[in-house]
Amino acid sequence: MKQRLITGIIAGAFFLGLCLIGGIGYHSLIMVMALIGYYEFVRMIKLPSLGGAAILGYLGVLYLTFPWESLSLTMPLQQMQFLWLLLLLFLAVTVFTKNEIPIGQISLLFAGMVYIGVGFSYIIETRNTPDGHGLFWTFLMLSSIWSSDAGAYFTGRRFGRNKLWPAISPNKTVEGAIGGILLAIIAAVIFSFASGGLLTIGRAVLLGGSAAVVGQIGDLVQSAYKRTYGIKDSGKLLPGHGGILDRCDSWITVFPFVHILMLLPY
Repeated sequence: MKQRLITGIIAGAFFLGLCLIGGIGYHSLIMVMALIGYYEFVRMIKLPSLGGAAILGYLGVLYLTFPWESLSLTMPLQQMQFLWLLLLLFLAVTVFTKNEIPIGQISLLFAGMVYIGVGFSYIIETRNTPDGHGLFWTFLMLSSIWSSDAGAYFTGRRFGRNKLWPAISPNKTVEGAIGGILLAIIAAVIFSFASGGLLTIGRAVLLGGSAAVVGQIGDLVQSAYKRTYGIKDSGKLLPGHGGILDRCDSWITVFPFVHILMLLPY
């Protein structure tokens, strides 16, 4: 517990400090986190982490999270165009290797690249929203996610009776999930009161609830992968906390969700 607390304080202070500053420093941090996350994913599915078709995945994650705007560069291809061309390259690997790298491996590597690359790219996009309030939106979503985690943990410990999804995550309860949703909504409403009219209470409830529900789904997705491959943590980068994917599994589902469904009011 002591190691977990120390790691959390140091890593949290470093991340939040760069988030406050913004710019290329924060952008580069998220890019590095994404690349480490993909490395953890490849290791988790028990494929060569630095060879073969995985290289295409790293290039894909790098492209999607690269600080193009911060360096005054234009992204050569739009996201959808790039993803289709990269998919073609992934599929071609199966052909050129005469099925030595089968379609099943290619599918996992491509899915992981989209899951991680697109997820982290929307974390970057949230900080750089064109309305100039990216820091507010980023802290709102992170606070909602963290409040959901805390609410689910403490409510589950105190009132948990009914298992949420025991085949995937045996410790999670329905009562904990509800507690997480309620606390996330409360956190978002507090942001609404402090926003000076930027965020309505109704939109805050929608964002807080979305962060909790989608974040819990993201957590269960990660649990399902780890259970399938018989591992406890995705990595060991953060002592007491596991790896990047262990800490960011909710982030990389929530941030794309609120952008793609246009829930952020900017």
